[in-house]
Amino acid sequence: MTESSSGSNTVSNGGTSYLIRGASLTGGDRADLLVRDGRIAEVGSALSAAGAVVIDADGLIALPGMVDLHTHLREPGREDAETVETGTRAAALGGFTAVHAMANSSPVADTAGVVEQVYTLGRSAGWADVRPVGAVTVGLAGERLAELGAMADSRARVRVFSDDGICVSDPVLMRRALEYVKAFDGVIAQHAQEPRLTDGAQMNEGTVSAVLGMTGWPAVAEESIIARDVLLAQHVDSRLHVCHVSTAGSVEIIRWAKARGIKVTAEVTPHHLWLTDELVRSYDPVYKVNPPLRTDEDVQALRAGLADGTIDVLGTDHAPHPSEAKECEWAQAAMGMTGLETALSVVQHTMIESGLIGWADFARITSAMPARIGRLAGQGQPLATGSAANITLVDPAARWTVDPSAMATKGRNSPFAGRQLPGRVEATFLNGHPTVLDGALNKPARPAAEG
Repeated sequence: MTESSSGSNTVSNGGTSYLIRGASLTGGDRADLLVRDGRIAEVGSALSAAGAVVIDADGLIALPGMVDLHTHLREPGREDAETVETGTRAAALGGFTAVHAMANSSPVADTAGVVEQVYTLGRSAGWADVRPVGAVTVGLAGERLAELGAMADSRARVRVFSDDGICVSDPVLMRRALEYVKAFDGVIAQHAQEPRLTDGAQMNEGTVSAVLGMTGWPAVAEESIIARDVLLAQHVDSRLHVCHVSTAGSVEIIRWAKARGIKVTAEVTPHHLWLTDELVRSYDPVYKVNPPLRTDEDVQALRAGLADGTIDVLGTDHAPHPSEAKECEWAQAAMGMTGLETALSVVQHTMIESGLIGWADFARITSAMPARIGRLAGQGQPLATGSAANITLVDPAARWTVDPSAMATKGRNSPFAGRQLPGRVEATFLNGHPTVLDGALNKPARPAAEG
């Protein structure tokens, strides 16, 4: 990808305009995109614009900016693992223009004050649109509801609530949460894990756990909570989102619920689309994650569910940890994997190159649907005249080898380290500003006016 300009690179309002030439729009026909004043000003062939910076996108695919419903930015309180700055740099490099920051920070994002702090940090960093996820319960303790209404009314405009990492296991409390968020069209994102069935669990319950002598994590621990919660969502007519689905049985339950018109959506992570519990035989804690890596049968069911729309979106569950939390014995290691900078490539490998989906489907599961679920205005829009200029340019023919030490995230716990992956993000535009150019960080965007 190359850049050039004709004369001055500013337009009359003082902002830089960009002319993206010859990109394949969501993998389809080639077209030019003129970006001006934070929006796509024109789409067509052989466009010209005096003073615009020209980006040669021959061979590149243009996609709506990616949106992640499930990111752990760790700040405030756990800046040794990640910060909003480092996490959103990683997001931009991965093609993301918006991320939802999970609530399990320290202090927990369970008040208007904390979610506004995270929101402000995101705006100051300028690499991606950061939308905080509010906690469902105070301190993630599962005892009483957090300030859901106050967080929804705050400057952060929270619409997604989750105790991710911990299941809202009390059915009465879960029902109350689902009822409460109806008032402002919110959604409860459940971490489906029945705690009494996973006490001491270290990995997926199955043949490999039996051979290794590790306490197993049964699929039913996830499936039983999903079954309960879709019925609760049906009962109160509210929106439920299921985080990081990992089993074939979970896919079937969600498919059953959707067939009955229940308001349920679901996500799958990149690592659950590829990796299996066979990797745990290495005892390498980089493969320790919650929910655990499952069997190949589960992987195939997850891919099929994502392809047919049973699973709505990709969610990275980007979970960086300091090295000491992973470079230790398996039983003591933290659960979690990084994912922002590898997500696009993993999906290209597992879903697109396998023929299960095309790039238009990719745009749906990584942009349009997550923005819709999160009620995130300005994101997930089609590449059309008048849309916000949140754009990702991808070279699908590129190949690269994952080197965690070269990543923008502080976390080095990538399960794909050393693997060669397809697809490279060449540019990311946030509200018309290129945060990434030629595959490298450019500069953050200036904060937009408050909406």
